[in-house]
Amino acid sequence: MDVDGRLGALGIELPVPMGPGGNYVPAMAAGDLLYLSGMGPVRPDGGLVTGKVGDGGLDLDTAREAARLTGLQLLAAVRAELGTLDRLRQVVKLFGMVNCRPGFNRTPAVIDGCSDLLVEVLGEAGRGARSAVGMAELPFDIAVEIEAVVLVAP
Repeated sequence: MDVDGRLGALGIELPVPMGPGGNYVPAMAAGDLLYLSGMGPVRPDGGLVTGKVGDGGLDLDTAREAARLTGLQLLAAVRAELGTLDRLRQVVKLFGMVNCRPGFNRTPAVIDGCSDLLVEVLGEAGRGARSAVGMAELPFDIAVEIEAVVLVAP
């Protein structure tokens, strides 16, 4: 089954990719690698999931959902750049940043929201290397920001 077919079977509709928040491009190809700029969690209504995770802030479930929404943005950016998701062969690397309060150390569990989505959609091709770190601040106070490197077919 092609990736778009898989999305349909899962009942997942990709959003319109959010444009850059500065002077950069959302995706840049270099050979057979596609580098995706950091993306954030955009709700279906177009709003951003904002706030800090941990102690009195956003809870883990809300943060995981924010990471899942960010994964949808990453897939939408790949489709916008390549015209199709069928050229995506492998997630090589994710770098996940969590806007969190001091003491919150469950950043891998947050970024699993994105990783789980990618594996659900792409199978084992959605599982790659990954980092998940906590940050004191993220742009526009978004809850998570995730960038990716993916292998693509010519």
